[in-house]
Amino acid sequence: MNRVNLRTYLPSFHGCQEDDAMKYRKLGNTDMEVSYLGFGASSLGSCFRSTNDQEGYDVLEQFLKGGVNFIDTSPWYGHGKSERVLGEAFKAKNIPRQSFYIATKVGRYLPEPSKMFDFSYERTLASVEESLQRLGLTYVDIIQAHDVEFAPSLEVVLEETLPALQKVKDEGKARYIGITGYPLSVLKEIVERSSVKIDTVLTYCRYSMNDTALLEYKDFFTSRGVGIINASPTSMGLLTNRGPPDWHPAALYTPHIVDACKKASEYCIAEQVDISRLALHFSLEQPDCATCLISTASQENAQKNLEVVSDPLNKKERKVLEDVRERFMKSLNNSHWEGFEKTALLKAQESESR
Repeated sequence: MNRVNLRTYLPSFHGCQEDDAMKYRKLGNTDMEVSYLGFGASSLGSCFRSTNDQEGYDVLEQFLKGGVNFIDTSPWYGHGKSERVLGEAFKAKNIPRQSFYIATKVGRYLPEPSKMFDFSYERTLASVEESLQRLGLTYVDIIQAHDVEFAPSLEVVLEETLPALQKVKDEGKARYIGITGYPLSVLKEIVERSSVKIDTVLTYCRYSMNDTALLEYKDFFTSRGVGIINASPTSMGLLTNRGPPDWHPAALYTPHIVDACKKASEYCIAEQVDISRLALHFSLEQPDCATCLISTASQENAQKNLEVVSDPLNKKERKVLEDVRERFMKSLNNSHWEGFEKTALLKAQESESR
């Protein structure tokens, strides 16, 4: 669908877009046609480096005017900073509410192990109010339970978090309900068991060059009308020349994944091909994922990401992508770090309570 036919397209804001290269896909059974490149606003919370708020405003405007119409954030990102910067940007840049869809989350909050997660009914309701205040909005398009695998039990999510989100939806403060997490089996189980309608699932690093496990679950989600949001095509830095940050779970628990991705990066460098560009194209080309989230607080990087949309891989890059998948990724067999982070969190909570 061309952008000029979207409800989020406003000539007064976007200008003339006759040659727009951005693609748009239906998000499950929602009424949203979302850009297949989405903006993950975690970077605005200084999650990866110290960032300048004003440049964050400019990056948001740059993405929206470049055809992106889907934003994802959370109170966890900078412990409220991402939402605050977005809210300030909406006002500073006079961004019309109609020009974007936005999703935020509940359940994950502070860095201290004992305060990191709270999926209770009361905290969920309070969190939504806090997010709306920071964002300066009266509603969000999707409200999501964040990283549900870290809940004390799935019963808490099913019996407290999701009913609270249904109340939020009934009150008009959110239009749809979603869940997010890394273990795909957990997302599937919640969709199967929930009495509250789940409209979207968001997962990360599960459809990328090193891990395509999402393919094993996509038919289930699409058959239920659940929209699929894919995040982190570079697997949180694994598929970059600089490599993953020290806190990356693969660096901590599954170094063989880091090693394979490092060898792939070195091969791409030798072939004079950008591995991050390959990774983004690879994830964007999965048609069952309505949108693929990328995050940056840099205008230069934002422009590079937008240019990927109108700049397909050339013949050499396609060949290198095939080589990377066959030579370095196939043997990983969708290796992952499921379970390691929760075990570490439980140990940290026990240590903190002593």
